[in-house]
Amino acid sequence: MCGIVGYIGPRNATEVVVNGLQRLEYRGYDSAGIAIHGEPEGLQLRRSVGKLINLVEHLSEAPARGNIGIGHTRWATHGGVTEENAHPHRSSCGEIVVIQNGIVENYRELKGRLIELGHTFDSQTDTEVIAHLVGHYYSQTGQLEAAVRQALGELRGGNAVVAFSVSEPDRIVAARLGNAGSVTIGLGDGEIFVASDMPAILDYTRTMIFLEDREVAVVSRDAVRMSTLTGEYVKREPVAVQWDPVSAAKGDYKHFMQKEINEQPRALMDILRGRIDQDAGKVYLEDLKLDDAALRRVERIYAVACGTAWHAGLLAKFIIESLACVRVEVDYGSEFRYRQPVLGDDALLLAITQSGETADTLAAMEEARNQGAPSVALVNAIGSQAARVADGGTIYLHAGPEIGVASTKAFTSMIVGAYLFGLRLAQARETLTPQQIREHIQALIELPGKVEQVIQQTESQCADLAEHYYHATNALYLGRQFNYPIALEGALKLKEISYIHAEGYPAGEMKHGPVALIDENLPVVCIAPRDPIYEKMLSNVEQVKARHGQVIAIGTVGDDDLAAKADHTIFVPETLPLLTPALTVIPLQFFAYYVALLRGADVDQPRNLAKSVTVE
Repeated sequence: MCGIVGYIGPRNATEVVVNGLQRLEYRGYDSAGIAIHGEPEGLQLRRSVGKLINLVEHLSEAPARGNIGIGHTRWATHGGVTEENAHPHRSSCGEIVVIQNGIVENYRELKGRLIELGHTFDSQTDTEVIAHLVGHYYSQTGQLEAAVRQALGELRGGNAVVAFSVSEPDRIVAARLGNAGSVTIGLGDGEIFVASDMPAILDYTRTMIFLEDREVAVVSRDAVRMSTLTGEYVKREPVAVQWDPVSAAKGDYKHFMQKEINEQPRALMDILRGRIDQDAGKVYLEDLKLDDAALRRVERIYAVACGTAWHAGLLAKFIIESLACVRVEVDYGSEFRYRQPVLGDDALLLAITQSGETADTLAAMEEARNQGAPSVALVNAIGSQAARVADGGTIYLHAGPEIGVASTKAFTSMIVGAYLFGLRLAQARETLTPQQIREHIQALIELPGKVEQVIQQTESQCADLAEHYYHATNALYLGRQFNYPIALEGALKLKEISYIHAEGYPAGEMKHGPVALIDENLPVVCIAPRDPIYEKMLSNVEQVKARHGQVIAIGTVGDDDLAAKADHTIFVPETLPLLTPALTVIPLQFFAYYVALLRGADVDQPRNLAKSVTVE
């Protein structure tokens, strides 16, 4: 979850590292720090508590210059939010500096042993254990690479580690253990960059190499030498990445979240590009490794995800079961990995993840691999761990960088990605005819335009609506069938960025408990488009009104009946029922955004949250 940046080359490392950290601040913002080495100043360590701007101000007062450096933004796991706990951390000798993303599961054991050896600790973090352990082995080997290898060999848990030594100021050592987070190495002309995520270094290069599990890279100005943790040489060709720095910047928008909501029409067009053939009535998924025969053998799909992606998994269940007639179970990654699932050789795991680095989802993929079931990754981040370990192939979302912690465009892209996969399964299993697939493709082709229409027509309406309800302390979201996951997603968006308690419920369960909460002070969001269960939802609206609840209804354009019953109504265009969630979710995204603004909340970086949950 933490942000990592490293640099070696002719530039002032401070400028490069700080710029990269600004791109990664969404990954962690409890504290930040950099370590720079230059002559004649030597090692210069700067750390600050709070957001990155505090470190920038510190550097304006106490500049640091040099041609090699590392930096870090922290999301606290071990130890409180203090300057002492901020990264980078130093070894006992003070010559080695280390930054880390992950958790050292056996840090207490290692710390106790190091204390017995005479080491003194200045922080409560598990990262400092790594620094001292590397320093301990450095005193024996005299080589940073060897010391890092030996230290990493003793760590338990997923970790990404970057280190350098003032005694070897011509190199940075980076390593990856498990699924803690990615390590990306960017190649430049006489300079090399290291980062935990590509946006950090897109200003400088688009030529990347990605470290795999249990790999170590020694980085100098002109070369990258990679090997396994046990020393075997690794050769890997660089990848040309198409994302550009502008796509990771806010542009004219006030917040990344607002920008990313507005980017959804483009994102949905991008996920469809090159994948649909209207004439043939076919879907092509270029990175899917399963042929028709393999897809026909699948009898059960386990959709595994966390947070917003889990809501997309619920929608994937509706979509795939409806289109391809394959049974789908939906699991939280954090539950799946511990419940001893029985997959069988007719199963497939569908891993849904924006970052491709979510620890629990990656653990589920590993469990599937251990049981001989293929995994397909529905993922946004190019070159991410999930994309690399998905032995059944990858369906890239192509949504571009999503910086706001609260996912928006990635979620709607997940819906469409699941739809494409459902159609591909239906195609292989012949549960739909080419003509039926053409009808679905046509609806997909029209979807970006309808999303654009919703954005243009509802943003100001949602901003006005927020004026009525930003003072609320609770909210209830109700939906049925395809829009039940949207009720969950709308409630999640409200609570995570505005800090208003909100619950999403299947509308049919309202009378089994939540109805007790309804009074004149409770806003109730009812998602009621004209679909096969519309009449049931209309009945729920009436029941809420009978108890004096405040109804905010999301309905289909032209629905005068719904408008007459609700206190406020927001309309979306008509589409196929299975695609309706991609439209009904957008007003809920805007509503949460404007409520958060009025409450003075930090929209892009809500408290206690980070974009990529790479540790438990």
